[in-house]
Amino acid sequence: MDEKHYNWNVSYSTKLPISSSELWSIISSPKNLENFHPFCNKNKIFKWPGLGSLDEIHYYNGHIYKRNFVKWINNVGYDLFIKQEKYNQSFVKWRIKQSGNYSILTISIFPYIFNTNSKWLNFFPFFFFVKPNLNNYLKNISKGLIYYIKENKKVTKNQFGNHSWFSN
Repeated sequence: MDEKHYNWNVSYSTKLPISSSELWSIISSPKNLENFHPFCNKNKIFKWPGLGSLDEIHYYNGHIYKRNFVKWINNVGYDLFIKQEKYNQSFVKWRIKQSGNYSILTISIFPYIFNTNSKWLNFFPFFFFVKPNLNNYLKNISKGLIYYIKENKKVTKNQFGNHSWFSN
C-alpha cells in the first residue's frame, strides 16, 4: 500500500537556508523530531537508521503514534506509515530538493481519515476539516525546523501555538 490507496494528500513545502545534505543530516538523525517538532514530547527509537526504521512519536496530549519507514533514500527523503493503536494508518513522504544555496523540504501526508473510498462522501469533511488541521500541523513543524536551523536550539512545547489534535 502507498499513496495510490488514498484520494488526496496535504503537502507543505519549506525553503530552508542550508544545503540538502545538511537538511538530510537533521531529518535522518535519531530522535530528530525532539529538536524541531513543537508537539512532540518524545521521539522513541526502536530501529534506526535506514529502510525498516521504527520509532514512536509521543505527543504532548498523550497520544502515541508508531512510524514504520518503508522507503529510505539517502539525501533525498523517506516514506513511512504512521498509526495510532486501534486506528488505520496514514502514509507520509518527506522529500528534499536543492535550490541554489537553499534546500526545500516537502512533507506530504496521505491521511486515512475521510480519504479512502467515496470521494463524493469524503470531499467536504476532508477539505473543510482534515486538510486545514493537517496544514496547520505541517506549518508548525516547518516553523520548528526553521527555528532549529537558525537558532541551533530545540523548540519548546507549542512554541508556535497549540494544536487540538496533538497538544494540550
